[in-house]
Formats: sequence, structure tokens, C-alpha cells
Amino acid sequence: MTLLVTAASGHLGRLTIEALLARGVPASEIRAGARDTAKVPDLAAKGVQTVHLDYDDPASLADAVAGVERMLLVSGSEFGNRVAQHTNVIDAAAAAGVAQLVYTSAPHADTSALLVNPEHKATEEALTASGVPFTVLRNNWYTENYVQTVHQADATGVVASSTGEGRVASASRVDYAEAAAVVLTTGGHLGKTYELGGDVAWDFAELAAAIGEVLGRDIAYVAWTPEEQRAALTAAGLDEGAIGFVVGMDGNIRDGLLGEVTGELSGLIGRPTTPLVEGLRAALA
Repeated sequence: MTLLVTAASGHLGRLTIEALLARGVPASEIRAGARDTAKVPDLAAKGVQTVHLDYDDPASLADAVAGVERMLLVSGSEFGNRVAQHTNVIDAAAAAGVAQLVYTSAPHADTSALLVNPEHKATEEALTASGVPFTVLRNNWYTENYVQTVHQADATGVVASSTGEGRVASASRVDYAEAAAVVLTTGGHLGKTYELGGDVAWDFAELAAAIGEVLGRDIAYVAWTPEEQRAALTAAGLDEGAIGFVVGMDGNIRDGLLGEVTGELSGLIGRPTTPLVEGLRAALA
């Protein structure tokens, strides 16, 4: 059996391959797809197959999926282009007769107003229409998303947001990668959609306290209004698109769109998800 992991040079793809190896999958049965295979020499050295795979290049996709039974499609990072890119991968998987395609989506992609969801919703619809057997992993936020917040807090002594009392049920990438490895190597997941996230949903005052624990000093939390946040980001020199995204995402969090704790991630991996402080420390290591 050959398992393909796309975006293998990225964080989640690489961690998923490491999780597959840890679960005893022979390296020779794992195929690491990357736009630039020169970025995955460590995987090749372990005996993992490495192949050129570019979401924008259908020929590379056809070659990469040939003979693959199960695969992980890690969602792309080129906002605005992702539906076309993901559809290219899905089409290649359908043509190759892939028996299971696992896709990394976002929380309640089909119904939530989360800013990043439209492309995930369209991808899930493309999967359904393709006829390829699939599993959807709707990943909540990664704890690693807040590394820059740690650096900013280290410089300023402050964490500031307009998230109000909103909470985030984040988990570490290693948790999500392990879940992907479980779904790729065990039965009973076809046709299922999992809402994955951390066991604990934290608010930004708690994030500030966690960052303070990591840094070993007090970090204050400042609660902005959206208008105050927009003014601060404008003064910092951010462009209007970036400002709109940051303020909009804080609004999504304020509205509770990332706060759901389902227990499905810990259920898949058979252990508690990585706590916030531990996850931040690991991300900074």
C-alpha cells in the first residue's frame, strides 16, 4: 500500500509523515509530495519516496498519485487560488482510482461564517462531486499560529485583541498530524467529517498568561474594540487587506466560531491534546 502526503516540505505534511513512521508504516510505502523535493532530503534519507507535486501542475499530480491507495491533501496556503489547486488534486486522485482522500479543512466549513471557510467549503463540495472516497479533517486553529504573538508580547509586554470573551480551542500541529496518520492507517473513516480541536478553549487573557509563563514574566492583556484595533494596526503600517483580515478574524473569535470543544481530536489520537503552554514552548524551541 502506498500512502501519499502532499505539502510534505511544510509543517503539517512533514509531521504527518513522521507520525506515519512512528505508527510503523514502512518508509518505502510513504510518498512525500513537495513542490521542491530538495527541501525534503531528510525524508528521502529515511527511505521515504519523494516526488515533485505542484497543485498548479496537473502533470506532476498525475505522476505523484499513480499507484496511491490513500492520500492526505494538505490545504494550500495561496488564498484565492486554493479551490482550483485543490480541485486539480482531487481530479488527479479520481483519475488514479485513489481509495481514500483525506482533506484538511476548517471548523464547520459548510455552515460557519469563518473568514477562511469559503475555499474549504468549495473544496468539500468538489470532493463530494468527484466520487473519490474521502474523509474530512476540519482542523481548528494551530497553537503555532500564535508564535508571532509571543514575539510581539516579548517586545511590548502586552497581548492585545478585539476578541472580547471569545475562545479558541487550539491544538498543536503534532496533534493534528497524528490524527491524520490515524485516519490514513485505520479503518472506519470513509465518508466521515471530523471537527478537530483542542481539549481546552482559552480566551486571550489566558493566552497572555500562558505567554507570560513561557517567557517567565508578566504579560498584560489589553482588550481593544474593533475600532481601536483597526486604528492601532493602521498606525503600525499594515495595509487595508491585512487589517481587514486581522480585525475580521478577531470578530470571528469574538463570535465563538473557534471555541467549540468536541473531543474528537483527542479521541482519534488516544491521548489529551497538547496544552497551550506546552505547545507554545515547543513551537519556540
